[in-house]
Formats: sequence, structure tokens, C-alpha cells
Amino acid sequence: MEKKNIAVVGATGAVGQKMLEVLEQRNFPFNSIRLLASERSAGKKISFLGQELTVEALNKDSFQGIDIALFSAGAARSKEFAPIAAAAGAVVVDNTSQFRMDPNVPLVVPEVNAADIEKHKGIIANPNCSTIGMVLALNPIHQVAKIKRVVVSTYQSVSGAGATAIEELKTQVKDWVDGKDLVVDKFQHPIAFNCIPHIDVFMDNGYTKEEMKMVEETKKILGDDSIQVTATCVRVPVFFAHSESLTIETEKKLSAAEVKELLSSAPGICLLDDPENNQYPMPYDLAGRDETFVGRIREDVSHPSSINLWLVSDNLRKGAALNAVQIAENL
Repeated sequence: MEKKNIAVVGATGAVGQKMLEVLEQRNFPFNSIRLLASERSAGKKISFLGQELTVEALNKDSFQGIDIALFSAGAARSKEFAPIAAAAGAVVVDNTSQFRMDPNVPLVVPEVNAADIEKHKGIIANPNCSTIGMVLALNPIHQVAKIKRVVVSTYQSVSGAGATAIEELKTQVKDWVDGKDLVVDKFQHPIAFNCIPHIDVFMDNGYTKEEMKMVEETKKILGDDSIQVTATCVRVPVFFAHSESLTIETEKKLSAAEVKELLSSAPGICLLDDPENNQYPMPYDLAGRDETFVGRIREDVSHPSSINLWLVSDNLRKGAALNAVQIAENL
């Protein structure tokens, strides 16, 4: 691959740190790398490929000479600076929600719709972490049996809310053990030993913004507005990796064996489905892995043409950093 000058915007955050880790692990071919973050993070040192790199303050002149800019610094920063980066000649891969549903911006999971990358006009959107894992499993099924409807419930780790959320769970667990009152800051309620059915803000239709992201992004990535999707997104006291329960109704009936065969050879998917030996995907085992793991595949006893399955995907890796780097590799 041709070597590029790259920038990582939000380099000190949880996803930004993971982007650097993935770039390093995958030996991404670059000439230079520029680490960008807020004014308060400027001057921090980050180790990368055996060197100590200094974080620079993000500003309108940060993208001169940059070929690819990986953004993960919040939607407001992307809204302001992604067009500036694109105007300076960089291709932006944006991990925020800012551009995902913009009709002029490709929304890409490389294993599913890599061809859409070529349609970019300077900005490419990285989908929501929960959507990425889901569409990896849906796409092979949709290609052979056409999906009519998806019902998804997510069990999302605290790392999806950032580094401070990880620390909040750690602190609350320790305080609970010590008999102290739990301090709530990042979430609406204590997250330790709890499940909170509230991720992002509530919309007028009663769904949360997170849930509607899954509804809308799935249709865009799969290129089929006829697919009906309904979602319930729940935050759970897990540090890394999101889990999802899917019910998938198809036009053509598929057996559980047929679905297992489809997914066993699907890119980005690893089949882990041996319930007789207690083998199924769990975030405890699979955090840090690049693959999306699928198991508990079974025919829906309530519907003649429906499949149930369970999946686990690391939200910081495939759900964010890895997917962005894969897009950059395609570029």
C-alpha cells in the first residue's frame, strides 16, 4: 500500500488510543502521523511504535499535508473540523454520528459495502458500534434470503461511553464492596450491578437516539430501506465488548444449519456455537478480539421464517477503531 500522512483527531480518548493501537498492530503504511486533541490535552506524550509523540492542539491549520484523518473527538468537533480537513485535501474517516445519515457521505463496514468508499467526497462515516456487529451478521443472511424485519436488543459495555465511564464503573464496584454510597456522574443511574435501558437521549417516538441509529444505519449500509428494524439498547456493567440478541425474519425460510453455514464463512465473523459444551460468545472472553462472534443460532419457535442468534463484538475495536483503520486501508 502507498504510504500516507495520517492524523488522529481525539488521540487521547478511548477510541483514539485504540486507533493508535490498531494502526501499530496492523503495520499501517504511513510516512508521518500527527496526534490531535483539545487544548487541554496538547503537550501530552503518547508512545507509538517505540517513539514518544507529542499531542498537538486541534485547529484549522492542523491538516496541511495530511492524506487521511481519523476522527473520534465528538460530533461537535467533527462538524467543525471534518470539512476543514477535507478542504485541505485529507480524506476524513469520522467515527462520530455527525455525518452517518448524510446522503452525500458513505457509511461503511468494509466487509459489507467497501465499494461505497469510492463514492466519498472527502468524508466517510464509521457506523455506530452496535450497528457494525449487527450488519456483519445480517449481510450474509440478507444476500440469500432477504431480511424483512430485525428485532435487536443490545447489552452495551461502559467503554462505549468513553474512558470516564470505565472509571465510573470501577469506582462504583469498589465503593459498593466498601459499603459506600455510589456516586453517579456519567450515567443516569448507578451502572455497577445494574442495567440501564437508556443510551443517548430519548426521541419523540419513545426510542433513544442510540436505538434509532441502529434502525437507520442498518438500512443505509445494507442498501435496502425495506428492512424493518426495531431496537432496545441497554447499558450493562461490562467494561469492553457489546452483546446483542437478534431475531431475524426473512422472506425465504432458512434453517439454523443453513445460517450457521453462511456465517461460518462470512468475513469478519467467527462462529462460536456449541451450547452442549457451554460454548457461546461472551464479552468476558472476547474483549480485545477483532472478529464479531456469533452463536446461539436457532430457529424461532414463534415464527415459521425467523432465526434467533446472539453476537458479541468489541466496541472499541471492530465497533470503532478497527473499522476506521480498515476503511483507511481501503483508501
